[in-house]
Parts: sequence; structure tokens; C-alpha cells
Amino acid sequence: MLSTLSPAVRQYLIVTGNYWAFTLTDGALRMLVVLHFHQLGYSALEVAMLFLFYEFFGVVTNLFGGWLGARWGLNRTMNIGLGLQLVALAMLLVPASWLTVVWVMAAQALSGIAKDLNKMSAKSTIKLLVSDQQQGTLYKWVALLTGSKNTLKGVGFFLGGLLLTVIGFQGAVAAMLAMLALVWILSLVTLKQDTGKAKFKPKFREMLSKSRAINVLSAARFALFGARDVWFVVALPVFLVTQLQWQQWQVGSFLALWVIGYGIVQAFAPRFTRSAVLSLRTLTMIWGTLLTATPLLLIAGIGSDWPLDSVIIAGLALFGFCFAVNSSLHSYLIVSYARADGVSLDVGFYYMANAAGRLLGTVLSGWLYQTYGLLTCLLVSAILLVCATLAIGQLPLRPTENAAHLQGKD
Repeated sequence: MLSTLSPAVRQYLIVTGNYWAFTLTDGALRMLVVLHFHQLGYSALEVAMLFLFYEFFGVVTNLFGGWLGARWGLNRTMNIGLGLQLVALAMLLVPASWLTVVWVMAAQALSGIAKDLNKMSAKSTIKLLVSDQQQGTLYKWVALLTGSKNTLKGVGFFLGGLLLTVIGFQGAVAAMLAMLALVWILSLVTLKQDTGKAKFKPKFREMLSKSRAINVLSAARFALFGARDVWFVVALPVFLVTQLQWQQWQVGSFLALWVIGYGIVQAFAPRFTRSAVLSLRTLTMIWGTLLTATPLLLIAGIGSDWPLDSVIIAGLALFGFCFAVNSSLHSYLIVSYARADGVSLDVGFYYMANAAGRLLGTVLSGWLYQTYGLLTCLLVSAILLVCATLAIGQLPLRPTENAAHLQGKD
């Protein structure tokens, strides 16, 4: 079957498979760390600090990784990322007494570097397989990659909670290490082409984008993912355990189902964003406005007399649907606006902003929840979403552009 495909498509499928395998372990590890260390008595802010280096080095990695991808090729950056994740997992297999905050933060730093090298490599590759005249196809491919990745991340959340319950923290980490080691070996054997290697030698200073469109999209992405993580990463799992008295496996299963559903919506986002009259900018702003309303509705619901469990579940479903469509639109726009030669420079810069937003959201999630509670986290989320929507309003339009071509009729 694979032999009938073009070499470029075969390479892309291998990269995507690597990305999926990595995502599965990344989602499981995140849930393991949150639940395990909260169980050990860590406060919400201390749990958030465990992810500080994970997010910080994601910022650095995307900036430098885009430059490295343009110089070395995307396949090398993919394999480096898989190798670093193996080291990160191995660091967590030490005796429990060694698992200090500093040690876990260092392991999470390597995991953050690995994750963003993989994401940058996979998403940059799509740009090289679709011509500029096939924007509908490009949108579908980006939506499918992004949606499938998040679906597997949700499966990883479930897997993390389940493995923690069944075989404990170290047993779960060891199982993931063995699985990913096999994927890494196969990747080293099969990924041989210099996909994404720029024809020119990008200079170090070219890491910082000078394109107005890329800068605008990056600012919007920063606010968008800060708005999600300010209440979803630490505050929500801790709230479910401490306030609603959910068990660890229930938290892991619920968040897993949420992310799986979120990924499915992302994959089908092109079906919800068809318009023959609206520009992409206007369409994205409309969906941004709808998303902004959801944390405000959650605040109102929590303050009402309705059952709190039902409010949280319904509010998360609405937020997840709107956020998934927004994320797919934003992900498509960056790939579409990025230059073809040296694509990883633009994509890396963009996902640097994405990582910076996650870093902000993660730190705020622990601090705001511990100091003020979940309602404040949701209010800050709404404020950041307003900023993301206003930023998209500054996106320069391309001539005669509307969203009709996103229907796939290239």
C-alpha cells in the first residue's frame, strides 16, 4: 500500500505516525504528573511550577527549532525530539525520593523541547506537500493532523489516569518508555530525506519574523492558548478532585473524553467554516467572539442554582467545540501564510508564541486558582480571548480572498 504512494507522502505519513506516538505519551505523562504529584500533597501552584520549564523551553525550542529545521531538515528535528522524550521519561524512573520539584522540572524541560520539535516538524511538512492553489486541501490536511493529534492526546490523558491507578507512576512511565523507544528506532531507519531543508542558509537573525501576517497570527495564538490553559491545565483537574470529589480515574477519563471530542471537532472544522461571502479574517473573528462567550457562560452557570457537575460538563463541551474550530482556523492560517522555502522559520516562530501562551496560562492557572479560585481563572480566560479576537482583526487580507475556497473545491 505505502509503496504506491509518492516518496514525499510516504515520508509525511511516517512523520505523522511519529507525531501521533509522541502525542500519546505526552498526554499520558501530563496527566500522570498532575494527578501523581497532587496526590503526594503538592499545591495547585506547585503542580503548575512542575510544567514551568516544559512550557518555557517550548518557547525557546520553537524559535530555535524552526531555524534548525530550515538548516538540517525536518526529519532530523523529528528524530531529535523523539530521542529527548526518551531521556525525559527515563529521568522519571529514578527512586521516588529523587523526584524533587527541580528534578521533575528538568525532565519536563526535556519533554517540552521534544514535544515542540515534533509539532514543528509535522506541521511544517504539510506546507511542502500542497500547492498554494489547493487551499481547501491544505485546510483539510491541517485540520485532520491537528484534530487527530488532539484525539490521541485525549487518549493519552485517559491512559495516564488508568496506568497510574493500575500499575503506579513508575510502571506507567516504564511502559511508555518501551513503546516510544520502538517508534524512535523505526523512525531512525525510515526517515532519511531532508524534507523542509531550505534552499538558502537561514541566518540566525532570521528566526524573528518580519511578516506582519505572521506576527499578527502569533499574537492571536499567544492569547488563544493562554486563555485555554489558564483554567484547563491545573485549575480544572484540581477543582474536580477537591471540590467535586472526583476520583483520579474519573478526572483522567473525563478530560480524555473532552480532548478526544475536541480533536474530532478540529478534524471536521472545515464543515463548520464554509462561507462564500466572508473573508477568512471575518470568519475567524466571528468564531473568536463565540468562544469568548463560553467562559462567561460558565461563570454564570457556576453562580446559579444548577447542579455544579452538570454546569462544568456542559460548559466544557461548549468551550471545547468553539475552541476546536478556532484552533483549526488559526492552524490553517499560519501554514497558509507561511513562506514555502524555509517554512519552519515561520511555523517555528508561530508556535513559539503558542508555547509562550501556554506558559502564561499554566503559571496563571496554578496561581489564580490557589489565590482566587476557578471563577477568576475563567474571567482571565475571557479577557485573553477578547485580545485574541482583536488581534485577528489586524490580519492583512490577500487579494479577493474569502472563505469559499476552504470548501475544498480547488
